[in-house]
Amino acid sequence: MIKLIVLDVDGCMTDGGIIYTNSGEEIKKFDVKDGFAIVSWRKLGGELAIITGRDSKIVENRAAELGIKYLYQGVKDKKATLEKLLEEIGISFDQVAAIGDDLNDYKLLSCVGKSFTPNDGADKVKGMVDYVLTRKGGDAAVREMIEIVIKENGQMERFLELWI
Repeated sequence: MIKLIVLDVDGCMTDGGIIYTNSGEEIKKFDVKDGFAIVSWRKLGGELAIITGRDSKIVENRAAELGIKYLYQGVKDKKATLEKLLEEIGISFDQVAAIGDDLNDYKLLSCVGKSFTPNDGADKVKGMVDYVLTRKGGDAAVREMIEIVIKENGQMERFLELWI
């Protein structure tokens, strides 16, 4: 059973685009459907972590807004970071589902229980994950992933009862 979902940001929670204002501020767009699924996963008792290669105050704000407890930014070795987190919370790789879209996610995706990539993920990543999603990054791909995990965990009825 999956207990922890690990999210990449650029290309998964967002479409991978980064917009800068004239004053140098960074802008990212997140899909509210992903946020809904993240909050639902938490209500079901699941844990979440963001492990991303870039640093962004926007990501820090989004993680706080969604109640994501574990946030790691500026990470060069995502697998090593996940390994330390798993030791801290006392679960194993097979209890983890992760989503990533590019080569810097490859090692992490190769060691988890269920691996996902958005439909527009890198070809090399698409060739090794368990699930290539129908949605693109930033277009409710995380929602699709979480619904698959919930269904495979046998929690779909509880998920629906949260809202219906």
